[in-house]
Amino acid sequence: MADKIDTSSLKQRSIGKEDDEGTKYTEIRPKSVDQTSSSTKPLIILGLIFVSSIVCLGLIYLRFPNLKEEEKQHIKLPRNIEDAKSLGKVLSHYTDSYYNQVLGGYFITYIFLQSFAIPGSIFLSILSGFLFPFHLALFLVCLCSGIGASFCYLMSYLVGRRLVAKYIPDRIAEWQSHVNKHREHLLNYIIFLRITPFLPNWFINIASPVINVPIIPFFIGTFVGVAPPSFVAIQAGTTLHQLTSSGDAISWTSMSVLGLFALLSLVPVLMKKKLQEKFD
Repeated sequence: MADKIDTSSLKQRSIGKEDDEGTKYTEIRPKSVDQTSSSTKPLIILGLIFVSSIVCLGLIYLRFPNLKEEEKQHIKLPRNIEDAKSLGKVLSHYTDSYYNQVLGGYFITYIFLQSFAIPGSIFLSILSGFLFPFHLALFLVCLCSGIGASFCYLMSYLVGRRLVAKYIPDRIAEWQSHVNKHREHLLNYIIFLRITPFLPNWFINIASPVINVPIIPFFIGTFVGVAPPSFVAIQAGTTLHQLTSSGDAISWTSMSVLGLFALLSLVPVLMKKKLQEKFD
């Protein structure tokens, strides 16, 4: 049988100091109440934000006019182009008489999807081209994308930074060093990433605060960067009844235009580098 541990001798040893035999003892402290509360508080805040958003959507729905029974089934988040068609058909009947309610409902719903990285915003972008004038639809989509992405950024800042730093600290340090090297060109890079499909938007929203991307260039880059792809989606929305899938909004011409805008977003970066090399 193993010898019993002499707890009295352990109590007499100085924590963090060496004894006569040269052995060093380290104190193992239980997780404090402050640490536990600090880790759960962001999750509580996140839950409250989500519930508040649901309440706002409910209030918008209650302010809508009395819908017919066959129309109520189409008032939902569109998951495919058929849902978008049905929703657009219902909303178009009320746009003239209840313009503010339709506009407010669209605005809140779009921001909600972007804030919580819920799929479906592409169908709302297409729908805007069907419901609103083109210039208003483009501004509305860009504004909603910027605000919603910024909310997602802030929520990731509250919750995501701590979790990611805990599990992959080395990777985060590496990414942060890359961001610091190109900090003067962050706006151009964000615009480029928003235009191109290399990284999904939800990943950019969540990762940006973790790698110390400032929120101002993040918002501006999002507002400007989503404009070219939104232009394509809104243009397709003007002929919503002819679409059979969201892929119909994309053509070789639109892809070429997006590629051109993506290259233009990097032109200032390339020109600055060339000038620096010339003067150096």
